[in-house]
Parts: sequence; C-alpha cells; structure tokens
Amino acid sequence: MKAKVVIIMGSKADLDWASQITKALKDFGVESVTRIASAHKVPLKCYDIIKEYEKENVVFITIAGMSNALSGFTDAQTHCPVIACSPYSDKFAGADIFSSLRMPSGVAPLTILSPENAALAAAKIIGLSDIEVRQKVFLYQEKKRVEVDEADKSIQ
Repeated sequence: MKAKVVIIMGSKADLDWASQITKALKDFGVESVTRIASAHKVPLKCYDIIKEYEKENVVFITIAGMSNALSGFTDAQTHCPVIACSPYSDKFAGADIFSSLRMPSGVAPLTILSPENAALAAAKIIGLSDIEVRQKVFLYQEKKRVEVDEADKSIQ
C-alpha cells in the first residue's frame, strides 16, 4: 500500500495553507487527502478521521490557527507521524504559535511553520520506505543546492 499524507484542518479558513502543502506534496509524487475536523468543536469526528486513516500507511499534517489543540490531539491518538503546520499571524505578537510548540509528555507532533517544508518532511518520512519519493526528495535537495551555488556565483 502506497503511503499518503492526511491533512486535517481545523476549519475551512485553513484551506489556502492546505493547498500549498498539497501542491508541494504533488511535486514529490505523494498522494494526499484533506479533511476538516476541529479538536475543540468536534473531537469525536476528529478521532474518527484519525482512526479511519491510521489503518493505512500515512503521515498526518495538521493545520490549526489560534489555539492548536488539533496537532496534540491527533498525535496522542495515533502511532503515525504527525506534523503540525499551523499558519502563524501577527495577532498576539505571534504568540499563538506556542500552542503548537508546547505539548504534554508523551505527545510529540513535529512543528514546521512552512507549508513547503512540512511537505518535504512528510516526503522524507515516506521516502524511508518508498524509493521513488526518496529520489524526488534527493532531486529537490540537489536543486536547492544548485540554486545556492548559482546565487553565490552571481554576486562574485
């Protein structure tokens, strides 16, 4: 069974952020599914989605602004990797990010702020068992190295 990423958003307001992740995942050849379930408002629905997909080979990416219970809740309910990729804002001087960073013991979602980097991390996890995805990660990294080399040469 081919691995995929399950993106769980806290609300439809997070759709643009999810779309950026989905686009990057496609570049790595990784399938994704996007769902909406708030850990605050509909925790049982959230739980059901986690249990539905964890039977497959998945990485969860959670997106929740403001108070991010979604990432911790998801991680505490599954054995699968969870990446928190919450949109950050200038509201509250950016302090809303702390709800993604501070987790209780035994709850360990990875926190990555960039949608592209969240997709990269998921692709690296999937690449541990999928040679095609691993090769696309390698090519992506090589492209980034070339970009840095070219930028350096351009200022010489």
